[in-house]
Amino acid sequence: MTGRTMRAARLHEVGEPMVLEDVLLPTPSVGEVVVRVRACGIVPNLANVLANWGVWFPQNPLPTLPSIFGLDPAGVIEEVGSDVTAFKPGDRVYVNPGRYCNECLACRRGDHINCDSFAFTGYFGFTATSRRMLDRYPYGGLAEYMLAPQYSLVKLPDSISFEHAARLGYLGTGYSALRKANVGSNQTVLINGISGTLGLGVALFALAMGATRILGTGRNRELLDRVRALAPGRIEVHSMLDGPVDEWVHTITERGVDAYVDALGPGAPPESMQQAIKALRRGGIAVNVGATAGMVPLDVHHMMDNQLKLEGSLWFTAAEGQEMISIIDSGLVDLSIFENVVSPLEKVNDAISGISVRNGGFSNFVVVPESN
Repeated sequence: MTGRTMRAARLHEVGEPMVLEDVLLPTPSVGEVVVRVRACGIVPNLANVLANWGVWFPQNPLPTLPSIFGLDPAGVIEEVGSDVTAFKPGDRVYVNPGRYCNECLACRRGDHINCDSFAFTGYFGFTATSRRMLDRYPYGGLAEYMLAPQYSLVKLPDSISFEHAARLGYLGTGYSALRKANVGSNQTVLINGISGTLGLGVALFALAMGATRILGTGRNRELLDRVRALAPGRIEVHSMLDGPVDEWVHTITERGVDAYVDALGPGAPPESMQQAIKALRRGGIAVNVGATAGMVPLDVHHMMDNQLKLEGSLWFTAAEGQEMISIIDSGLVDLSIFENVVSPLEKVNDAISGISVRNGGFSNFVVVPESN
């Protein structure tokens, strides 16, 4: 593919619109593949990252500009490099954007998400040294083709559309949080932000993993009612406009919840997390995957006495992604509830700005490059 070009949406300056340009097609090296992108998810936080990242998180690098963004791509393998044995051209795949060095102590232990240089291709890095991973894999999903390491690929069955597969990033974040909380049968789970893009996926997989009772909070009562309608016998909802979360939980449960997943977005008040932790039973666990920022005062004495745990969960592995695909393909999770809002690559800036007007987590925004 050397010398051929493709269309890509590239960001030249933070705060400026992306520009559609012709760039060279990538060439796979050892253990890598080139994927023809068929759909790329547009996450709600992308507009914030593109406009404010340097001010909000100057310690964490963006890709070297100009750069191709795009966090959640799905497509078809076009070409494979040497030593790629588990995948072949024509395979349908989701590309997990997590990149790791395979060299640091965490990587040598197999704990790749805690890599010293962990980064999201097509998005941003998490450490001062993660720019080297961003520079090694500079192709995000907002292009006709992208380069990816074999370790990042998740095989897709024909039963899952590329548009729905482009939602796997948010779904996987929630799934990994539930696994960390050991959610299963005979358990009650509380989800703050259950009607949002992240929280709705947590609810779907909590149902599939056997949670007996799911309590969900949000603000929009109409959206909350839609979520409850997914499983009326197992999902109960509460608007934060109607009072504190912990008071509601303790009026409808005997001992509180076994697990709590915080999926609230940027700007969420710290009180929502404080209240939800108070709703945990003795020995309960809280997992944070949302974007509540700043200091959250916690009663650590209460947490000690009740043996409560609070854990942050950043992302999910390709192995967890493959587990999710099996669950979805079995029919335990129905992705048809997501309403695809599809835009061509030429309309990428409109797609990014338009995501602010959405039907909660039920809207699924994707860009389809439609290569020739």
